[in-house]
Amino acid sequence: MANNIWSEHYLPIIGNEQVLYMLEKFQSEDAIKQQIDRGSKYYIITVDQVEAGYFSVEDKAGKLFLSKLYVLKSFRGKGIGKQGIEFIKGIFNHPVIQLTVNKNNFDSIAFYKNIGFEIVDDVVTDIGGGFVMDDYVMEMG
Repeated sequence: MANNIWSEHYLPIIGNEQVLYMLEKFQSEDAIKQQIDRGSKYYIITVDQVEAGYFSVEDKAGKLFLSKLYVLKSFRGKGIGKQGIEFIKGIFNHPVIQLTVNKNNFDSIAFYKNIGFEIVDDVVTDIGGGFVMDDYVMEMG
């Protein structure tokens, strides 16, 4: 699922080389196992028993960090992301949900703003391999 989502959504934003690098570094089976071992929680989003996306959260400095929220293209625009956020708010008792989003990911930025997130900072993170993540930090409190 990650390969499908990343290949269609992120290629125009960060290019093929960085997509492949980030899939291996952050979305591979080994990477996800390590994240779970460090306390990340993963959830598969299903619609009518069909896998439509996934998300991952972790406790980070007293805030709930939404490290992943990905929905397959065919399921976007149907309120699934918003339902995911509502689920997260209902399950986890954190006053603030925080995430990072690529500064050129205009659709996702608009989505997050529309459901109540605000841009609170911007960060450039070296992720190795000659790549950086140039992101906005967004929060909902």
